[in-house]
Amino acid sequence: MRRPEAGFALIGAFNTVFGMALTVFWLAVLGDDWPPAVAVVLAYAIGVVTAFVLHRTLVFRVRGRVVRDFLAFVAVNSGGLLLNVLLLSLAVQVLNLPRIPSAIVIMALVAIASWFGHRHISFRRPRNSAVEPGTNR
Repeated sequence: MRRPEAGFALIGAFNTVFGMALTVFWLAVLGDDWPPAVAVVLAYAIGVVTAFVLHRTLVFRVRGRVVRDFLAFVAVNSGGLLLNVLLLSLAVQVLNLPRIPSAIVIMALVAIASWFGHRHISFRRPRNSAVEPGTNR
């Protein structure tokens, strides 16, 4: 992808829809015998690996350090989840802002923060490296 920011957004949108589909799939496959949270966890596990591979190969175009990159990717994603929860709670419960508009604005802000987190943490490479995050090989 020529514009890494656009690729990041496209993959994020794809992975959101993919995660929803996986959750519905697992809910249907597991049935009522399993708690719904199991479907969410299974969908997340598949979705995070898929997002990692797509971002790594199509957006940031890095090589090597796969385990380190994956652990950092999960950490940045987890930080985004925590940030979403905290900011939405603050907006709705403390500032008494409307829930849905607050959620949309906060998700957009966290997506932007995630871009920088993945660029500077998950897929960061030393300056003297031949491949810089977000550039061609």
